[in-house]
Amino acid sequence: MDSALIEKYNIPGPRYTSYPTVPYWDDQKFSLKKYKETLIYSFKESNQEQGISLYIHLPFCESLCTFCGCNKRITKNHGVEIPYIESVLKEWKLYLDLLDEKPIIKELHLGGGTPTFFSAENLELLLNGIFRYAVKAENAEFSFEGHPNNTNRQHLATLSSFGFKRLSYGVQDYNEKVQKAIHRIQSFEQVKNATISARELGYESVGHDIIFGLPFQEEMHIVETLSKTIELMPDRIAFYSYAHVPWIKGNGQRGFKDEDLPGPAEKRRQYETGKKMLLRAGYVEIGMDHFALPSDSLSKSVENKSIHRNFMGYTSSKTQVMIGLGVSAIGDSWYGFGQNVKGVEEYQNLLKNDILPIFKGHILTEEDLKIREHILNIMCQLKTSLPKDEMNSEAYKKMRSGLHEMEADDLVMWKDNELLVTEKGRAFCRNIAMAFDLRLQRNKPEQRLFSMTI
Repeated sequence: MDSALIEKYNIPGPRYTSYPTVPYWDDQKFSLKKYKETLIYSFKESNQEQGISLYIHLPFCESLCTFCGCNKRITKNHGVEIPYIESVLKEWKLYLDLLDEKPIIKELHLGGGTPTFFSAENLELLLNGIFRYAVKAENAEFSFEGHPNNTNRQHLATLSSFGFKRLSYGVQDYNEKVQKAIHRIQSFEQVKNATISARELGYESVGHDIIFGLPFQEEMHIVETLSKTIELMPDRIAFYSYAHVPWIKGNGQRGFKDEDLPGPAEKRRQYETGKKMLLRAGYVEIGMDHFALPSDSLSKSVENKSIHRNFMGYTSSKTQVMIGLGVSAIGDSWYGFGQNVKGVEEYQNLLKNDILPIFKGHILTEEDLKIREHILNIMCQLKTSLPKDEMNSEAYKKMRSGLHEMEADDLVMWKDNELLVTEKGRAFCRNIAMAFDLRLQRNKPEQRLFSMTI
């Protein structure tokens, strides 16, 4: 890739798992009452036809991985499991009290933290509580994030019994020096055993998460890691760019020095090298950082245009409503967002007093909803159409002006009123989406909020 393009477009930018992005939510116009109203309305509108998505955040980890930007609590005290589960189920009950019929759960994802920090018995307790008042949709997709070192057959069997057929293992890199720097040490044999166990127990989609741009990481480490990964042929591979945001995440990302990180050009080479390897191995490139085998539901969702992107990342189907349970979890009513408090104790205390633990959010305007569709189209379908009757509005003129340079650089092209992302432009999806992000353009931040786009 042209190094001049990398230098030009390697700027801080969102990953667009939502629009508006969290830093640009209008908290002053948000209220819990308004958010509840949008949730009730959207649920009535979509539950029977689409079902809902449910995200449960399980924040506990036994040790700190220094690459991680997630909300987590480091502890070896497993006595925290039951009280936390009781709080999550209390939160679920408060949502159920708002809704006039049983939710049909189409997607369910356990994220973290480390969901397999919890014992299989306690995960069973949690899920029994969830499904006591809900219905599992036909063709539901239930998934969880697993740590290869502590996801055992009992975890896998228990979750499988509830309909979980997909999981992702955090691998990151197999090089010993890189693993020590990010404090995530696991052998290929451990990952292999965890992958084989899941397949033996009937999991239909086993994914591996790989990160490029890590401290001390070199192109040859990507080659070595992906060579081993391809031996196991996971159904999905999330090939993420390391997001270095220590000014947001604090000491959690300071296990190494900035100079230990590869530069932008080297980082991009790592991705391009990995991408070639994965394409040669038969994977399909999806969006900006995912690969899947043609047989996987994510690949099929691209073909049938059902692929969606939300706070859980890329998913193979869309639901209007996503309820987030647990500390820091974000809910999405389609017409509004609401995020839970980030501290475990505060979260539990609010629920003891029958208060939904949402502390911030955003109610989408008509303009937000239109822009959200465009950004989703770009991130999922690599194209979007501008309505002809709105092409002359000030908002759309501003968007088009932001795309002029990208068109000159062959990152996008126009076909009548349809914007198409070129093959070269795939690497710059975040930048292309930023041209549509009017809230970002109108509110230039005084401090850096996002990781670099390349």
